[in-house]
Amino acid sequence: MSLLELDGVKVHFPVKKGLFFDRTVGHVYAVDGVSLSVEAGQTYGLVGESGCGKTTLGRAVLRLNDITDGAVVFDGTDLAQLPSEEMRAFRRRLQMVFQDPLGSLNPRQNIESILSEGMAAHGIGKDQAERREKIKGILAKVGLPSNALSRYPHEFSGGQRQRIGIARALVLEPDVIICDEPVSALDVSVQAQVINLLEELQESLGLTYLVIAHDLAVVRHISDVIGVMYLGGLVEEAPSDALYAGPRHPYTKALMSAVPVPDPEVEDRRERILLHGDLPSPANPPAGCRFHTRCPWVQETKCATERPPLLDTGDGHKVACHFTAEIEAGTVKQTLATGIEAVIATEAVATEAVEVSEGDAADAPEAGAPAGKPDAPAEKESPGEEKSPGEEKSPEKEEPATVPAQADAGSADRAEDSPRA
Repeated sequence: MSLLELDGVKVHFPVKKGLFFDRTVGHVYAVDGVSLSVEAGQTYGLVGESGCGKTTLGRAVLRLNDITDGAVVFDGTDLAQLPSEEMRAFRRRLQMVFQDPLGSLNPRQNIESILSEGMAAHGIGKDQAERREKIKGILAKVGLPSNALSRYPHEFSGGQRQRIGIARALVLEPDVIICDEPVSALDVSVQAQVINLLEELQESLGLTYLVIAHDLAVVRHISDVIGVMYLGGLVEEAPSDALYAGPRHPYTKALMSAVPVPDPEVEDRRERILLHGDLPSPANPPAGCRFHTRCPWVQETKCATERPPLLDTGDGHKVACHFTAEIEAGTVKQTLATGIEAVIATEAVATEAVEVSEGDAADAPEAGAPAGKPDAPAEKESPGEEKSPGEEKSPEKEEPATVPAQADAGSADRAEDSPRA
């Protein structure tokens, strides 16, 4: 049995309106039916673009976000059904390293106070002296000196603050640590140090990790199994090496095509999959497959009406797609252009629209210029007809234009409001 199992977990946030915000008008479907399992001693990597629900799912495991539906089973116990008091005892075994190390540390407390607070709450150590000695040992494991105990969070660098966040989790002797973007705010050299530290701690303490990240290179290095999320749901899951060697879901294929390759010859030859459009809103997700509005292989038969389940396709892969086998076999062709030529063509159309719009604006009258009537065509004289001096018409008195200034400004505003790409 897995140490941590998620079965159909949903986290929906109500959207409220009204004078007292007492009327629910909709929901944000942040996490919408995620099922996964994490074995003891394993590192499970969860990837996806911003807003797909990764962090919300991690917080739901700890019950920091309320679970709308589904089960979170940890060591045989469904955490979603536990009362708050019983859940507090389980939080000692389930800890989280937050994305922003500075924002998650109390600036008014020194490091000793921050690290000993959780220990005192869970009854670890009979007095402060015993807790201090344990904290010194944990700081040594994460590469910080013992004199850091009396210092405050703002006195440390970003990498050191992340180590403090890891130490705060370790002092409670947890079984599972959820790492939310543990290296995203750090320099590349510091990222390597923190990743190596996490791996060393896992080997020495037998820890289990759920790593949430958007950096595919980092996830590949540290993870045993990777799950790919899109718009609140899991679209593919596979062992790390298998996922990078042969992604099967269209969204995963697009993600992997964006990872740069050091070899320039391989980089120039490989296929790029460029997705059209933006990520839909989780408050109004599309019907059917969540990805069908951007999928290059979208089909009219099922994609827009039926949501695909996450099914085992062999070799450890689980994919949520109606046409996985057909796409791999090549019997289903791309219905949307995904190459760089499509992007160039789109940019050319946009540039042409901008040029036309600027030309229309240039032909419009300037602000303050009188909107006079067009000149009347000159009267033609019949051939051979001559006018005597007495028959010449006296020039008519021209009346000044009386168009109000507001109309002139409006014409200029209309020129400025002409559509641009």
